Amino acid sequence: MTVEFGDPVPARQGFVVGVDAGGSSTRALAVAGDGAVLGRGGAGGANPNSHPVELAAARIGEAITAAVTAAGIEPQAANACVIGMAGSSKLTDPTVAALFDDTWRTLGLPRVLVLSDAEVAFASATSAPDGTVLVAGTGSIAGRIRHHRMVATSGGYGWLLGDEGSAFWLGREAVRRTLDELSGGKDLGALSRSVLAETGVDPGDRLQAWRGLITVANSEPPIRLARFAPLATAAPDGDPIVERAATLLVDLAMATRDQGESTPVVLCGSVLAGPVGARVREKLAGHEVHTSADGVIGAAWLAAVEAFGRKAVRPEAKDLMN
Repeated sequence: MTVEFGDPVPARQGFVVGVDAGGSSTRALAVAGDGAVLGRGGAGGANPNSHPVELAAARIGEAITAAVTAAGIEPQAANACVIGMAGSSKLTDPTVAALFDDTWRTLGLPRVLVLSDAEVAFASATSAPDGTVLVAGTGSIAGRIRHHRMVATSGGYGWLLGDEGSAFWLGREAVRRTLDELSGGKDLGALSRSVLAETGVDPGDRLQAWRGLITVANSEPPIRLARFAPLATAAPDGDPIVERAATLLVDLAMATRDQGESTPVVLCGSVLAGPVGARVREKLAGHEVHTSADGVIGAAWLAAVEAFGRKAVRPEAKDLMN
């Protein structure tokens, strides 16, 4: 039986594939129409903005192959495949899109829908079709979700132009605080001491330390400033930075919402799992707030919705632990 993408079919007759392709890892699930996890697969990072596009495509293919092989099924029998991809905007380049299309064709997948990682993160936490997703990891972005798709964004400009409240932003603020204290003759706080210890800069001579820290920070790729983020959130004197980050992130989220909107807000990313996230939740009191459970669950469920209709069963996170 030939099933067109999006046409409901009896759940017992099919399966779907969901993929969460991030910057550091890629995971795939083969899921039956009743929500049962049939097979799992994994591979390295597949963000085409941070990895060569050929490698990113190959890793997604590797994860899918592993999942369907574990399930003992053929990829061409899938009713739907949804891939949540960090850096999915890269596929606006026709050459890049063609390369990924070749990967799907080689696998034999009948049709593939590529979404952003933010869209599958939202779907992993709630079945609601509309709402807001706020992502804060190395970078930051908020998305307006309508009918499970992101229709507008706030932020997401990258480290050079934005990424307010992100790990990059937190790390940069930690280094700036340290430089201000070194150059201003103030006592070095716990955060500044930890930044200098992390970089191996001796604070004995303040002018030399100031120069040394600037040299270290500028000798590495700018995004490496994100490595100082945990220092900012852990230091007792880092609270003003944490508070400011939370305010900026809430502003991003609220910029995607209508006045009085009551739809869910889904939080996703490493920064929102710690002290910054706690402050964001406090500031969003009165809103329905969820934490993204697992992007690959969202991808698999959206694939099931495409194949089996709105009543498709969501895979359970506990099934991924077995």
